[in-house]
Amino acid sequence: MDYTALSDIDREEMLKAIGVRSVDELFSDIPEEIRLKEKLHLPGGISDIEVEQALRKLAGNNIVAKSFAGAGVYRHYIPAVVDDIARRGEFFTAYTPYQPEVSQGTLTAIFEYQTMIARLTGCDIANASMYDGATAMAEAILMALRGKNGGNVILSETIHPHYREVALTYMRAAGIEVRACGFRDGITDVSKLNTLIDDATAAVVVQSPNFFGLIENVTSFSDIAHKKNAKLIQVITEPLSLGLLKRPGVLGADIACGEAQSFGNPVGFGGPLLGFLAAKEEFVRKIPGRLVGKSVDERGKDAYVLTLQTREQHIRRERATSNICSNEGLCALRAVVYLSLLGNNIRTLAQLNHALAAYLKHRLEEKGFAAPFAGHFFNEFVVCVHDIEKVCERLRGEGYELGILLEPYYPALRDCVLVCATEMNSPDEIDALIAALEGVM
Repeated sequence: MDYTALSDIDREEMLKAIGVRSVDELFSDIPEEIRLKEKLHLPGGISDIEVEQALRKLAGNNIVAKSFAGAGVYRHYIPAVVDDIARRGEFFTAYTPYQPEVSQGTLTAIFEYQTMIARLTGCDIANASMYDGATAMAEAILMALRGKNGGNVILSETIHPHYREVALTYMRAAGIEVRACGFRDGITDVSKLNTLIDDATAAVVVQSPNFFGLIENVTSFSDIAHKKNAKLIQVITEPLSLGLLKRPGVLGADIACGEAQSFGNPVGFGGPLLGFLAAKEEFVRKIPGRLVGKSVDERGKDAYVLTLQTREQHIRRERATSNICSNEGLCALRAVVYLSLLGNNIRTLAQLNHALAAYLKHRLEEKGFAAPFAGHFFNEFVVCVHDIEKVCERLRGEGYELGILLEPYYPALRDCVLVCATEMNSPDEIDALIAALEGVM
């Protein structure tokens, strides 16, 4: 509504109804020095034809590259049936299933999603409706903190840098001390952890496979954390690794969280993403989001309900368990359809991903590019290339995206790049990348 188009009487009535004397009073919370003093000079509207032409011109600037980048968002093959089911009107247009009697399809999908995530992670419970992996990790930390009524949190520096930034934002607002645990040879330094942890530590957070693609010794961190009555949180940004690696619950993690985009969700310019959060049963009343349960109706047939919905933000605001308020049901639906199709073949696909990444690493080392870390990895790893920024720029000109530069996040890792291979990168494509890399060096 254009407020300036209202009559004086209408304007006064609106202000009176909301209990303020003037428009300035309405915006009094906004500091005077940052308020806009003049009108925005926006261009006039254009026709549908002109909009389409402008968008086509903009889309023409896109560069379609053969990508070897991962770092938290992964390119996997998505069967056509995933798109077909997700686009059905009863799913695509559905919102939060507050009325279970008319939301059985959506609730069934969420129930199956939660079941699959719980099985993959080896945890007792899993929820739905996390924004993404970063906020899922932050919520996991808050869950652990509620058990200790405060304290400090230890974050490994091998956790995805963006995830750590989000966590720091959450903890700063809550007044929680965050301690950083460094790494050695690409793996979290266990000896450093022993000096950081104390009786006030509420949670130890580690990522495996970590940001460098390396597999951490989660059990050792679990033992250290539990001796101090702290919770261990394992973060996973590439959940396909769970088809091959031991499950977090088996390794001693109290909470498993991270990103489930790999399961049936495309790399859509970085989103939308699908955070997952699973935990031991003791967190059933502390976990944010919702838990869908299975019951029976009056005729004895299966019926699905919102068993727990700790979304007190509807009425409790800052006293709520969580202020995450989003329906990620459509992304969860894509994940559950994808996992249903994959079934036990998830192990085969995980093995293929590792084999392709190992082949890529072998070819790079064969050409003299050093890998600074020698630990075990899943489908991504770090490699050093002299003058990496120029090399990556030249490779883009050849139609290749080599990976993620690490210096902006880890200054000591200059000329290092995080490279990834999935089933979408065939051996022939890897060989072509090596040839292009030789050509631009």
